[in-house]
Amino acid sequence: MRLWSIHPKYLDVKGLVALWRETLLAQAVLAGQTRGYRNHPQLDRFKAHSAPLPAMSSYLTEIHGEAVTRGYSFDQTKIGPVKPVSTIEVTTGQRDLEWQHLLAKLEVRSPDLFQTWRRMKTPECHPLFTLIPGPVADWERAEEPKSKRSASVRTAASSTRKKPASGS
Repeated sequence: MRLWSIHPKYLDVKGLVALWRETLLAQAVLAGQTRGYRNHPQLDRFKAHSAPLPAMSSYLTEIHGEAVTRGYSFDQTKIGPVKPVSTIEVTTGQRDLEWQHLLAKLEVRSPDLFQTWRRMKTPECHPLFTLIPGPVADWERAEEPKSKRSASVRTAASSTRKKPASGS
């Protein structure tokens, strides 16, 4: 599950459809309609919101709007009640990690779109999110690109890896 902090306009077809489906699942989780994914870290920031379900509806509304702009038919009736909600803070580190993660996906599955976006350094966030300075979020499970890691992190990570058994 990936609930992108970046604006859905940057996603390719597969990414936008996956985001729609995964966000509908996340909405069902928050509404207590499914048992799976209840503890998924991507849901933490929505659970922490003062109005989790309306925040998720706001998130879905923007995805739906992007789909309509592209001429897709996403079923708007699947979105829960929409009302004004406060934004959710997302850090620059989180946004940057997600952007690199998306570019890596686009390079493989949508090379033309990758070429369109690859030089962009500061993509827009989804309108539900307000950008603030800071590192990658604690709940994030994706690995930071090696070029973005500090030397100390690389050194610490390499010293904790298990060495292969000799003779293999």
